[in-house]
Amino acid sequence: MLDATLTALADPTRRAILARLAQGEARVTEIARPFAISLNSVSKHIRMLERAALVRRRIEGREHILALNPRGLDEAAAWIDEQRALWTWRLDELDKVLKEKTP
Repeated sequence: MLDATLTALADPTRRAILARLAQGEARVTEIARPFAISLNSVSKHIRMLERAALVRRRIEGREHILALNPRGLDEAAAWIDEQRALWTWRLDELDKVLKEKTP
């Protein structure tokens, strides 16, 4: 799932969709409106966000309502935190070694 999340986040259109959904639920047509691409293209972006569990969809009659699923970001955030901690430790250790070698 991490790969799907990072792939989904790699695209600026998908990040813009998530930013809009962070403000609240929206219909697919509302999400598509500001983009200079077809509704079909926006739908493909939305499906990728759904596969990454970043967006939830509910259907009310003919309307498809989308909502941000912040839990979808949890795995990516945990991985980033682990990497940050690892590299902070490694760089601190390197700094210690370099300071020991400097007269």
